[in-house]
Amino acid sequence: MTDPQIGVLMLGLFVVFILLGFPIAFTLMAMGVGFGYLAMGDAVFQLLVQRAYSVMSNDVLISVPLFVFMGYVIERANILDRLFRSIQIAAGGLPASLAVATLATCTLFATATGIVGAVVTLMGLLAYPAMLRNGYDEKLAAGVVCAGGCLGILIPPSVMLILYGATAGVSVVKLYAGAFFPGLMLAGLYMAYVIARAVIDPRLAPKLPMEERNVPFAKVAYDLMTSFVPLAALIFSVLGAILFGLATPTEAAAIGALGSLLLAAGYRSLNLQKLKEAVYLTARTSAMVCWLFVGSFTFSAVFAYLGGDSVIKDFVLGLDMTPLMFMIVAQIIIFILGWPLEWTEIIIIFMPIFLPLLDHFGIDPLFFGLLVALNIQTSFLSPPVAMAPFYLKGVAPAHVSINQIFAGVMPYLAIIVFAMVLLYIFPQIGLWLPSVLYR
Repeated sequence: MTDPQIGVLMLGLFVVFILLGFPIAFTLMAMGVGFGYLAMGDAVFQLLVQRAYSVMSNDVLISVPLFVFMGYVIERANILDRLFRSIQIAAGGLPASLAVATLATCTLFATATGIVGAVVTLMGLLAYPAMLRNGYDEKLAAGVVCAGGCLGILIPPSVMLILYGATAGVSVVKLYAGAFFPGLMLAGLYMAYVIARAVIDPRLAPKLPMEERNVPFAKVAYDLMTSFVPLAALIFSVLGAILFGLATPTEAAAIGALGSLLLAAGYRSLNLQKLKEAVYLTARTSAMVCWLFVGSFTFSAVFAYLGGDSVIKDFVLGLDMTPLMFMIVAQIIIFILGWPLEWTEIIIIFMPIFLPLLDHFGIDPLFFGLLVALNIQTSFLSPPVAMAPFYLKGVAPAHVSINQIFAGVMPYLAIIVFAMVLLYIFPQIGLWLPSVLYR
């Protein structure tokens, strides 16, 4: 068996082990070191040390624990309850107002935290029962919570965009600028969908009782000023500092972490226990990300040394595809990978296989990353793994089945695909802001 064939076997075995449930990071390291020892001898251990050092010295990755810490502090600050109530009152006159308020809350809160499991779980405890009590269809309400809770993966400041930037060598600042409007576009499409469903069939999303809609303007303004405005100010100060070049992503993440502590203290929800929980969860998440990078870099280096990447590249180039065909095939593969894998594995492991092909097809890595970021929304929604529906099932009333939740998220998969088509046809949706800010 030749070295390239061994490399392809290495990739195939990795997929098999992942499907069997082995830990991702340690599987990557074990296979990288094992196959590397066969191919390189003792030099593979020096490679492992070098890759670990390169991860520790990567300035871009410093922002990961800071943004994660910001998210966990905000999650524990008890902001979500008052935020949902204020947006619910403000949107009271719209069709499907509870669903619109849920999506708006998810958009803002997911932007602040970027932690899909936390947002889906919290909204499943808060908004989902409220929609069911108001007579909403179980499937419609489930889709709203699951789809809205995943927006933090796409809308900046997103940890996923940081990892893609570090993997692809693309500016994180430009990725943040590029993902801003596609993220808002996707949230807007979600809202347009639920409003249209409510207009077509009001039984799916009944209007709120009149007494809940007739709220004095002063109360609406006060509730928004004390819930929506402080969190929005924190988010846009962090994003603004990054997008307008006032601070690097790492510096802005530090500002955001400090701001989240001040915000939690202002709401009188900061105590030692919650701070310890946030620090512990931040350390655990950051360690997972860093070890994934170490394992991925080692695996990728051995895979390239064996010539496995050249086999895949030659195979793809041999198909004589147009750039459009390549983009379609690549996005279909990423969509299918999202069934068994999470976004971290897709970005860190499989992106290095696609990236060398972009130059041949004349595709901008920034634009490709924006399409991937949209596509990866589906990895949380598409069965059989579909983490967002399972998060919701864990907190939903007992009579709501997982099949109902899956049925509820299916239209949102179609909306995501539609958003990708819009972005491909009108690339300036994602590329206009970076071109204006960073000429």
